[in-house]
Amino acid sequence: MKKVLIAIDYNPVSEQVAKAGHDLAKQLNAEVCLIHVLTDVSYYGMQYPSFMGYNGYNIATEMNLSNEMRNFAEEFLKTATDHLQDPTAGYHLAEGETDIALLHYAQEWNADLIVMGTHSHSTLEKLLVGTIASRVLEKTAIPVYMVPIKKK
Repeated sequence: MKKVLIAIDYNPVSEQVAKAGHDLAKQLNAEVCLIHVLTDVSYYGMQYPSFMGYNGYNIATEMNLSNEMRNFAEEFLKTATDHLQDPTAGYHLAEGETDIALLHYAQEWNADLIVMGTHSHSTLEKLLVGTIASRVLEKTAIPVYMVPIKKK
């Protein structure tokens, strides 16, 4: 194992996931890359047709929002990578559906292992939506190291 890809998001438990993945990578003498997937930024905007006299965002506003979200995500990843205090660690910002983008980059980067956290979700939510972790596990050809995260 030479390359460990660690998936993080904005949830504070990502610190535990990054630490566990980084510790494992160091034991394996492997290269580390943190990855965050920015979901389609249009989800954060309001792309509705005119209604009740409201025109929604114009394209310039939407583009500014997209750029701001990317800049925020880049800063988040850079800060998280610096927090590892490992000058060899890298990071990657991907965009799209989380499971697909994560697996695509893992293959592109030739990752030997993907590290992910398992957030505690309700049983109903898991039945209705599923989880990113379960979708990754269904589709991956790369081993996945799951870091269990429990609510205290």
